[in-house]
Parts: sequence; C-alpha cells; structure tokens
Amino acid sequence: MPGIGGRMSTVIKAKISKLLDRAEDPGETLEYSYQKQMELLQNVKKGIADVVTSKKRLQLQQQKLEQQVVKLDTQARQALSQGREDLARTAVERKQFAQTELQSLDQQVAELETQQASLIEKEQKLRSKLEQFRTKKEVIKAQYSAAEAQVKISEAASGVGEEMADVGMAMQRALDKTENMRARANAMDELEAAGAFDDQLSLSAGQDDIDRELHQLTSQGAVDEDLERMKAELGQGSAPPQQSLESGEQKDH
Repeated sequence: MPGIGGRMSTVIKAKISKLLDRAEDPGETLEYSYQKQMELLQNVKKGIADVVTSKKRLQLQQQKLEQQVVKLDTQARQALSQGREDLARTAVERKQFAQTELQSLDQQVAELETQQASLIEKEQKLRSKLEQFRTKKEVIKAQYSAAEAQVKISEAASGVGEEMADVGMAMQRALDKTENMRARANAMDELEAAGAFDDQLSLSAGQDDIDRELHQLTSQGAVDEDLERMKAELGQGSAPPQQSLESGEQKDH
C-alpha cells in the first residue's frame, strides 16, 4: 500500500506540474521576479536612509557634547581664576564625562558610516544586477513572443493546434448537418413527385367540422335518391320526384 500511495502521489504531482507548466506565462513570471527584485532594492534604499538618519541624529548629539565640553572647560578655567577650585573640579568632572560620551558617540557614528558604506555598495551591486536582469527579461520576452507567434502561424498554416482542431470539428459538424438537410430535401422531392402528398393535401385542405357535415348530408341524400329510384324500377316504392313529375305531365296531356 505505501508503494502504491507513493506512486499515486508522484503521478498527481507530475500532472499538477504539467498543468502549471502549460498555464505558466514566461513573460508574467519574469515580470513577477523583476518586481520582487525591485522591492528588495527599495528595501535596501530604505535601510540606507534609516542608517543615514540615525547617523545624523548621533552627529547632532556629538555637536551638543562638543559644545558642552568647550563650555565646561571655559567654566572650569573661570572658577580657577576666581579661586573656586571646587567649582572648577565639578566642571572638569562634567567635562570628562561629556568627553567619554563623545568618544562613545564617535564610535557609534563610525559604525553607522561603515554600515552605510556597506549598504550603498550592496545597493549598487543589486541595481547593476537588476539592470542586467531587466535587459535579459525584455530579450527573453521578445524571443518568447516571436516563437509563440511563429508556432501559431505554423499551426494555422498546417491546420494543427487546439484552436484549428476546434475549427475543423465545427466545420465537420456543419458539413454533416448540411448533408443531412440535403438528403431530407431530396427525399421530400421524391415523395412529392410520387404523389404521396396529394391525397393527404386533398383530404386535409378545408376539412373543418361544417364542411365534413355538409359532405355527409350530400352523400346521404344521393344514397336515398338512388334507393328510391331502384324501388320505383322494381315497383316497390314511389317513383323519384323527377319521374312523378314526368308522369303527371303525361296525364295532363
């Protein structure tokens, strides 16, 4: 069972891969890859901007500390000149603390400058690769479009391909229907020539209920008249109205 399941999984994956391969448009795939690389380039640019912003913020702190060091040094000298060694000592201590912070800031700024230089180098390399990819992408898209057009033209010229196959099937169905209709028309012509429709037409033309009733009355009257005539000839009944009139005329004469 595990072996069968594994083979089924392989077959299903192969079918899916084939369907995806047929549905995949190389142009769309290349454009998607290009957009992803563009997003990566934008992220690198944003990283550079963030590093520069942080460096500028530290540099502003450096300037303030440098100004503070100069101010504290001046205050310490003024205190000494006025005999206030205690104030001078406090100013010198604060000056040394500011210098220590300034050194730390100098180190941090240097690290940020290193990061900035590294990111700029990476951004330049990525931009160069992206330009190369864009050029190659356009070439591949143009080649694919040309090849696709050539295939379609060849398929149309040779009558192969899915679209042309559909057209061929539709044409064949149209021909089949046309032949069936022609055969039916020919059959109708033969039946009409043989008179197969004459009786049907004569019976059905104008035969509504009143016409049929009138026809029955006329037929019945003719039958009765014929019977009376036969009886008169045989001496079994009254003569028909026409013969009685003739006998009356003879009597008058």
